[in-house]
Amino acid sequence: MMANKSNSYVEPNNRKLVYKKKTKNPILLFWNWGWNIYYDNPEVWNYLIVGGLTTVLSIAVKLLLLKTVFDQTDGLQLQLAEIISWIIAVLFAYVTNRIFVFKSKSKNIIKELINFTSGRVFTQLIQMLIMFIFVTLLTLNSDTWVLIFTLICQVMQIVLNYIISKLFVFKKGE
Repeated sequence: MMANKSNSYVEPNNRKLVYKKKTKNPILLFWNWGWNIYYDNPEVWNYLIVGGLTTVLSIAVKLLLLKTVFDQTDGLQLQLAEIISWIIAVLFAYVTNRIFVFKSKSKNIIKELINFTSGRVFTQLIQMLIMFIFVTLLTLNSDTWVLIFTLICQVMQIVLNYIISKLFVFKKGE
């Protein structure tokens, strides 16, 4: 949609920008630029937002459990807190990805949930394998190496989880 060149902003693909008139105000230019980036691929951005919220929820639940119910010095209780926070995070991620990211209309929610959870288990196992190989077997276990491999694994998980969700869980044809 194009409006008068002299006093308005061109909206590519009929995007709804907050400020449509031509301006030199850097805040408004940045605002429109940000929305343009979002509208170029809202599914990916929604996925990253939901993923961030899922991560915050997972950490919050784990810390809450360790401060109230479980003792973090007990290995078994620490793992129970980890498992419970992972389950809650995966359930939250499934619901929010279904509704806000992939906008699934599938009636087979149980199959979707099983596929979603299976994908998350698969990527978690890959992360555990990578950490075991590099940190344990190859003894790259300094704080720096652990952080580097953790970050690599997190990026890998984000990308693989998106691909798995897009191709195998929330298929558009169903």
